[in-house]
Amino acid sequence: MRISRREFVGGVAGIGLSSIVAPKPARAADGPIRIGLLTVKTGALASGGIDMERALNMYLKERDFMMSGRKVELVTGDTGGVPATARSKTQEMVEKDNVHCLIGPLAAFEALAIDDYIRQNKIPTLSVAAAEDMTQRHANPWFVRATSTSSQCAHPLGEYAAKELKYKKMITIADDIAYGQEMCAGFQRVFEDNGGQVVQKLFPPLTVPDYGSYVAQLKNADAIFLGFAGSNGFRFLRQFVDYGLKDKMQVIGGMTALDEAVLRNMGDEALDIVTTCWYSAELDAKPNQLFAPAFRKEFKYDPGFYAASTYVNGAVLEAAVKAVNGKVEDRPAFMAALRATNVDTARGPVRFDDLGNVVGNVYLRKVTRKDGRLVNSVFKTYPDVSQFWTYGKEAFLANPVYSRDYPPARHLEK
Repeated sequence: MRISRREFVGGVAGIGLSSIVAPKPARAADGPIRIGLLTVKTGALASGGIDMERALNMYLKERDFMMSGRKVELVTGDTGGVPATARSKTQEMVEKDNVHCLIGPLAAFEALAIDDYIRQNKIPTLSVAAAEDMTQRHANPWFVRATSTSSQCAHPLGEYAAKELKYKKMITIADDIAYGQEMCAGFQRVFEDNGGQVVQKLFPPLTVPDYGSYVAQLKNADAIFLGFAGSNGFRFLRQFVDYGLKDKMQVIGGMTALDEAVLRNMGDEALDIVTTCWYSAELDAKPNQLFAPAFRKEFKYDPGFYAASTYVNGAVLEAAVKAVNGKVEDRPAFMAALRATNVDTARGPVRFDDLGNVVGNVYLRKVTRKDGRLVNSVFKTYPDVSQFWTYGKEAFLANPVYSRDYPPARHLEK
């Protein structure tokens, strides 16, 4: 039996919290600005979570841990990719560490688990997680997302796959979590609206030990869309190649399927695969010309989605702190400043719509080899992409949130 997202969030809401505790009075504005980072350092999503911490520390270190004349302190919590843990870490940061804002969490299901706590305690939150409805039908006024919704980057790739790559029949496969479900749904909608057909949809568990049974049941199609997170895209592709399918079916992917963090462990099997994302380490955006080489020098690999997410959020945070002259204790003013931010970042220009979600560039990338390493080379840019794609806000929000079941799959083959 599958549990609905509303039931799931309601269930985890009661874990470890018997009541909502009112935040403690703000300290004097000349004290440190305290940032709480919710990340993942253990479990299936750890590779991305570690990059989140590394990049945010890099951003703050470059500024000597100062913003608008105030010292900055970073408090990091490992959620383990577990919703109940994300909630308890959030509570600890707010009620014990007295953080002024949160950055994170990583996963959509973690963001959904802390949604009501953020609202009730009025905690400014700069999200990495792509949980769609937190900036859509149930928008959280204390939440901004400078990365993207789950489907925001999949929309352009759906159009490109149908119109430019001329694919007619496709398969989608992704982790069976909100992020994977929403990403595949957005891709399916646009791909089919442009004449394509999704003939098979597969959702392995996030922690599945082996993809052999899924690879073995793949139907005939022009291509397969990968919506994996963490290292799962790398693991799936290895078995896909081992089964001899690389020459029989094209592979394209979502934001994190072939992230730079996993490309360093791959070989020629990744070459020429097209993916979509709001970032690439190869971008020529001026802030990225500083960030990417510095990250590569320190950690010996290129930054990807997860590293860029917190580095970009650092820029958004700093712009808002400056706008309120460092007075982050005034939460309504600080939150308004976050949503009014319009700043150049490592991903390119960032601004927000009226629901707190980014409007920014989406890039199509192709895996190539450069200086002996695999990179995501940008070959096409979609500027100013909204979370609503070309459907318009009202028309988009009139439909259900993207899921395993919406939009309905009309072309599945038995």
